[in-house]
Amino acid sequence: MSNELKSFLEGLDSLAQDCESRKGQACSLEELDELRIEFLGRKGKLAQLMGQLGKLDNADKPEGGKKANEIKQRITALIDGWQADLKAAEASQALAQFDPTMPGRKPWAGSKHPVTLVMNEVCDVLTGLGFEHAAGPEVENDWHNFEALNIPPEHPARDMQDTLYVSENIVLRTHTSGMQIRSMLKQEPPVAVIAPGKVYRRDSDLTHTPMFHQIEGLLVDRNVSMADLRGTLTVFVRRIFGAKTDVRFRPSFFPFTEPSAEVDISCVACGGKGETGGKTCRICKGTGWVEILGCGMVDPNVFKSVGYDPEVYTGFAFGLGIERIAMLKYNIGDLRMFFENDVRFLEQFA
Repeated sequence: MSNELKSFLEGLDSLAQDCESRKGQACSLEELDELRIEFLGRKGKLAQLMGQLGKLDNADKPEGGKKANEIKQRITALIDGWQADLKAAEASQALAQFDPTMPGRKPWAGSKHPVTLVMNEVCDVLTGLGFEHAAGPEVENDWHNFEALNIPPEHPARDMQDTLYVSENIVLRTHTSGMQIRSMLKQEPPVAVIAPGKVYRRDSDLTHTPMFHQIEGLLVDRNVSMADLRGTLTVFVRRIFGAKTDVRFRPSFFPFTEPSAEVDISCVACGGKGETGGKTCRICKGTGWVEILGCGMVDPNVFKSVGYDPEVYTGFAFGLGIERIAMLKYNIGDLRMFFENDVRFLEQFA
């Protein structure tokens, strides 16, 4: 045996003994990992020693390589054994700290979004009154979104919409009224539909967002009157907000209805008194009333657009914002809370 091989083999044995002597020094898995790198890493002690293997005579290299592999396996087995001991000790310590008498953690439960809850409730009430669901595209053409609803290009109501245009004649729908037009084009009266869905406008503040949800209703038949509209909406409001809710209609203007009205209800926060706790009500600003929707009798020009004879048929239409209803039902002061996805807010509806 050459002196070089003898020195190499002695170095390997010394390395193994050095590793064995380190038993107990690593008190955590992180420290043990550092020890593994020190001995078996790419720049560790064994790798440095293996650099001498290339200097041995060719006749000595097989024996030196065999010995090096044995030492590597020996050190690996040592460290793996220590790792198993540390894991067992950690598990034992965790088990010792476990108190079976402590109450368990209640799993977090998801829930429907408040906008979805109100949307479903409103749809249930209206379908219970005989209306059917209508569906249509959120990207709408100009004719369905505006012109068929008596809003020609020069009409000032277009400025009120703050429309998001995809192209010159294609828009993100500003209301779900386009679904009413599509429903009337598909069938002859009687027509009784509700059109729920997302709508889009260029607006963003405490009470407006670029995307929000609407439900619009339409009833067309012979001899439909303003009294039918008032009766329908009074029943709807009282099923949503309670039987003691007062309702009033105020004259207003919408290009697709004539006559038109805004519908107010007695304030849900102060009960119509205008104050709470001796202070002016924050919701109704002291008036005792809050606006919730717009409505009216369908304009004859809308009937002409879809081929209905306005001398034969009459109808009413109404539209309401779901977020507006949700804010009143749940006393929510900032519309943006619906879209921030704060779990602390959403879990209140679980």
